[in-house]
Amino acid sequence: MGFVQEIEIPRGVEVKMDGNTIEVSGPKGKLVKRFDLHGIEVKMEDGRVSISTPSPKRRMKAMVGTIRAHLRNAFKGVTEGFTYKLKVVYSHFPISVKVEGDRVFIHNFLGEKTPRVARVMEGTRVEVRGDEVVVEGIDKEKVGQTALNIEQATRVRGKDRRVFQDGCYLFEKG
Repeated sequence: MGFVQEIEIPRGVEVKMDGNTIEVSGPKGKLVKRFDLHGIEVKMEDGRVSISTPSPKRRMKAMVGTIRAHLRNAFKGVTEGFTYKLKVVYSHFPISVKVEGDRVFIHNFLGEKTPRVARVMEGTRVEVRGDEVVVEGIDKEKVGQTALNIEQATRVRGKDRRVFQDGCYLFEKG
């Protein structure tokens, strides 16, 4: 055969396949991933997922590795979950961060009258603990995107970044 990679299904995790859609469910929840499986074969056999391609091309081997990484992240997400922590840093004006629905509001950033707003992706939870913002969820992509949205909302524009270091910065992934 061509190129084959395998990943073991952890205990307590259930995997279902339907065409291009792979559904992973575990104790923390359920994730549904859609893949472009053109030229790639995904099989489940005795507690393992086997991803293979008959093609010797580098691009196809890379796609096999990418699908394996996505499945590994999905397995970790439904069993342990993902947590990203951001630190609220200010030296000029005290910043206050509030979560309302699917939005994070950053008030008084650099003394601005209107709050800066960051979007929270579906399926993630954001919690403010003092000067820390904690983003949690089971989908690594959505947790990371939410953390990035918060970080980008407090990006300093038009000022010297060496002096104005205020903002929300990612400091821990877990």
